[in-house]
Amino acid sequence: MSNKIKVLRDAQPEVLLNASSWEKLSGDPHTVNLNAYASEDGTKTMGTWICTPGKWAVDYKKWEYCDFREGYCILTPEDGEPIHLRAGDIFIVEPGFRGTWEVVETVRKYFVFA
Repeated sequence: MSNKIKVLRDAQPEVLLNASSWEKLSGDPHTVNLNAYASEDGTKTMGTWICTPGKWAVDYKKWEYCDFREGYCILTPEDGEPIHLRAGDIFIVEPGFRGTWEVVETVRKYFVFA
């Protein structure tokens, strides 16, 4: 039987620079992904995301859990009002969310994509 618990205390994250596939709309945002876990089939990932100010067009195909540790951003659905998110906020982005993600102050968040 394999171990079904992954303790990430000693994980050596995979570092990815500017790896976003999202379209940049304004500013000069740069990202650092510290990917600490990926499932064997590649459908689930978790880690830390850091991004400098700028604005992206986003189109979510997967579910994402976010735990903001630093910064401030605005998510604006293409059919709705802006949602302001700050350090301390925890939120979910559902598949099908389309709109913009604007980093106003450099963001550091924990994420899980599934």
